[in-house]
Amino acid sequence: MKELINSLKGDKVIWSFVALLALFSFMPVFSASSNLAYSNHGTGNTIGYLLKHLAHIFIGFVIIYWVHKVPYHYYKGISKIALPIVWLLLGYTLFKGTVIAGANASRWIQVPFIGITFQTSTLASIVLMLYVARYLSKTREEKITFQDSLIELWLPVFGTLIFILPANFSTAALIFAMVLMLTFVGKYPLKYIGIILGSGLAILVLFILLAKAFPDSHFFSRVDTWSSRIENFTSNKPGEDDYQIEKAKIAIASGGIYGLGPGKSVQKNFLPQSSSDFIYAIIVEEWGLIGGLGVLSMYLLLFFRFIVAAHKANSLFGKLLIVGLGFPMTFQAMINMAVAVELLPVTGQTLPLISSGGSSIWMTCIALGIIINVTKKEEEIAEEIKDKARRESALQKLIDKQLEEEDSQNEDASYSIEDNTNNPIKVVANK
Repeated sequence: MKELINSLKGDKVIWSFVALLALFSFMPVFSASSNLAYSNHGTGNTIGYLLKHLAHIFIGFVIIYWVHKVPYHYYKGISKIALPIVWLLLGYTLFKGTVIAGANASRWIQVPFIGITFQTSTLASIVLMLYVARYLSKTREEKITFQDSLIELWLPVFGTLIFILPANFSTAALIFAMVLMLTFVGKYPLKYIGIILGSGLAILVLFILLAKAFPDSHFFSRVDTWSSRIENFTSNKPGEDDYQIEKAKIAIASGGIYGLGPGKSVQKNFLPQSSSDFIYAIIVEEWGLIGGLGVLSMYLLLFFRFIVAAHKANSLFGKLLIVGLGFPMTFQAMINMAVAVELLPVTGQTLPLISSGGSSIWMTCIALGIIINVTKKEEEIAEEIKDKARRESALQKLIDKQLEEEDSQNEDASYSIEDNTNNPIKVVANK
């Protein structure tokens, strides 16, 4: 066990927060999965869901371990190769998305022969951030022209978002915002960022108009869902999501300061997606305001650690990787918690490392593995600098010691000469 811990390189604080969030997730997932255990004539046994979550977490940590072993500069080439593959997966997902519990789930595909569902937009987000970080680090010494960046940078970005937008507006909006933030950190000209922001809003308006003009098109099948969510939220009109929000607010209000206690949630039996999208409401109900603020604090501390790690990174590519992969993770957590307290409309964003679900956990672990990889490299560089300093210090001590010995020998020789000069017997003997 000690050898395994010693083999974990990189920022130990990030490792610690990830482990704490993963360990904490077992309690709310085990409790909230009871409604799934009883649905569809189930037996009510939640042990199976707990073991399933354990398997997801275990595989996730294996992913972090192996990803953090790969030198992070390899991801420059991987992003160029993976981006076209992601486009194919997104296109397949959009037109052949699976159906979960009889509902349209065009954001997901089912992996053949395995039976697990996979949300391709989460993989697309990671690959796109790698691609943008690569472009910005490559052009940092060059004078960027808008025409060149439009083809090399923004065409792939908007091409990816067009595949995600029809089925998942919240993810597309989050990715677009993170790309803009990444370009700002990468010192992309502000006037170009303003042009892209305006263009993105114009494309969104055009997309909505096309969806209204062709409502029967399969391409726009989920546009009415997310557009109605926004309209209902802004106008307080009753909608199909009101039931979930009301149950989530009841759960949060029932928790009070100290909560009902682990496993004693009542609303988990009525709240859909209680183990995934609305798991934060169950956490507050069972652990109270103290538990809810504790989870929020852990994400904020993790966010702060990402900032520290990005500041310490010696290469621009490393800094951009931490920002592009770490910040969306914490912002996604904030969005999930904001939805539970009705600060935002229902988005379908999970709580990273806590919500149940295999593919979402694994994609988060890939991002964390890359971030830890960057911090590992910086630690190796710092250790090399320390070793070099120690070697130079040891060499300097050896030189100083040798000089002292030589000075001591010279002093002994001078004393010998003085003795021969001042001693009359020696003077006569020498004559």
